[in-house]
Amino acid sequence: MSKSALVTGGARGIGAACARALRGDGYDVVVNYNKSRAEAEALARELGRPAARADVRDTDAVERMFAETGGVDVLVCCAGIAKAGLLTDLSESEWLDIIDVNIGGTVRCCRAAIPYMTHQKSGCIIIVSSVWGVLGASCEAVYSASKAAVIGLTKSLAKELGPSGVRVNCVAPGVIDTAMNAGLTDAELAALRDATPLGAIGAPGDVAELVRFLASDGARFITGQIIGADGGFPY
Repeated sequence: MSKSALVTGGARGIGAACARALRGDGYDVVVNYNKSRAEAEALARELGRPAARADVRDTDAVERMFAETGGVDVLVCCAGIAKAGLLTDLSESEWLDIIDVNIGGTVRCCRAAIPYMTHQKSGCIIIVSSVWGVLGASCEAVYSASKAAVIGLTKSLAKELGPSGVRVNCVAPGVIDTAMNAGLTDAELAALRDATPLGAIGAPGDVAELVRFLASDGARFITGQIIGADGGFPY
């Protein structure tokens, strides 16, 4: 019997790459999306399972999604949003939205996935943070704070769920070629590339390969870890 996986925010970018990587390892993968319907449905046809629409800010929608999907062996929490700007320039609705998606959405999905995993005494949760959750970033204070928060969540859940055989790890991508970074200027990208020891901008697949490993039996003794996929971006 094949194992199952659910990837939140899985329609594009890092999430889509993770979904493809897990499918390549034989997982029965469901892609979650909120607004990117066309991309999600195209990927779902490729993966052979219907996409699951749910706004991770909505507890009822998340619970319905897991009820319809059934228990999953691997949960990849990739749904996230960002908005650049000075902290004082963000409206209250903007910064609350970042918190609600990046932290609240992760908590809601973990809460929905955990009962099945603890019941079967196995499972794997992989949370996608960011290098900015480790370092902090000017003009992305709330985004950085939200990504730091899920690092704390990872470490706490690893301790909480370890006795039940459930592993929880976090990946912290560096500068990756995704839609979230599409607004950066050529000069900004060049500066970030120069600051990366490997001298390159990462691809979604670079993060997905790390997620693939953490979901595998090869990582059976790894939990509570924050692992960068960042080209050596200075910490």
